[in-house]
Amino acid sequence: MTTYDGFAERSDPPRRSYRPEFSALLPYALPLAILVLWEIGSATGLISDRALPRPSQIIATGASMTASGELFTHLGVSAARALAGLIVGGGIGFALGLANGLSRRWDEVTDTTLQMIRNIPHLALIPLVILWFGIGEGAKLFLVALGVFSLIYLNTMHGIRSVDPQLIEMGRAYGMRPAALFRKVILPGALPSIFVGLRYALGIMWLTLIVAETLSASSGLGYLAMKSREFMQLDIVVLSILLYAVLGKLADTLTRILEGRVLRWSPAHADR
Repeated sequence: MTTYDGFAERSDPPRRSYRPEFSALLPYALPLAILVLWEIGSATGLISDRALPRPSQIIATGASMTASGELFTHLGVSAARALAGLIVGGGIGFALGLANGLSRRWDEVTDTTLQMIRNIPHLALIPLVILWFGIGEGAKLFLVALGVFSLIYLNTMHGIRSVDPQLIEMGRAYGMRPAALFRKVILPGALPSIFVGLRYALGIMWLTLIVAETLSASSGLGYLAMKSREFMQLDIVVLSILLYAVLGKLADTLTRILEGRVLRWSPAHADR
């Protein structure tokens, strides 16, 4: 600021230069490049349309099914099944992870059994699941819940046990009751590990669901892919697979956003 004859000359505030955040688009550069190369390969005959439909055809099919409402119906059914399985299996895994992380006695009684269950491939149980639950929604819910259970359980228990003991002792020294100590010290310290387990569980959730929806389902993306395979509608089959990939990425992105907000106090997440 400069002055003339005792009067202050006002200077305009510096203008901010707005530049597009190319870093936000960078993760999508490789998938877009693959789609472009895929389209070019199909157009030039390097990739046969009988083996793999071109992206433009898949997009046109998706647009047609969206306009008719069929795609949203199958998407909604699959999302509801995935969410229900995540809530049931994740809730049980979270509760047992808390119990075994906080109590050595609970850990001695249940951890061996839970580790044995964890090491059984849950998709190998499909014949038994059909005998137990039939081919209805119960079988699909059980498989998804079992798939996500162990990941939530292990990471919750690991997070509880990884909390710095000195912080716990400090909380006790300040007179914190057990409930306040858990709420203000133990659970916040375990949240980073719990979110890691949740992100892994989301991937297993969609992987299990696409298999579970082949059990004589009448709706859902897995059913859509199986029905289209029988009629050799490869564009719908590939569309269903790509939608699973998109849903998985969307779920992971939403989890990372939630993780960044919940763990804003952590230096590792402060810049997110």
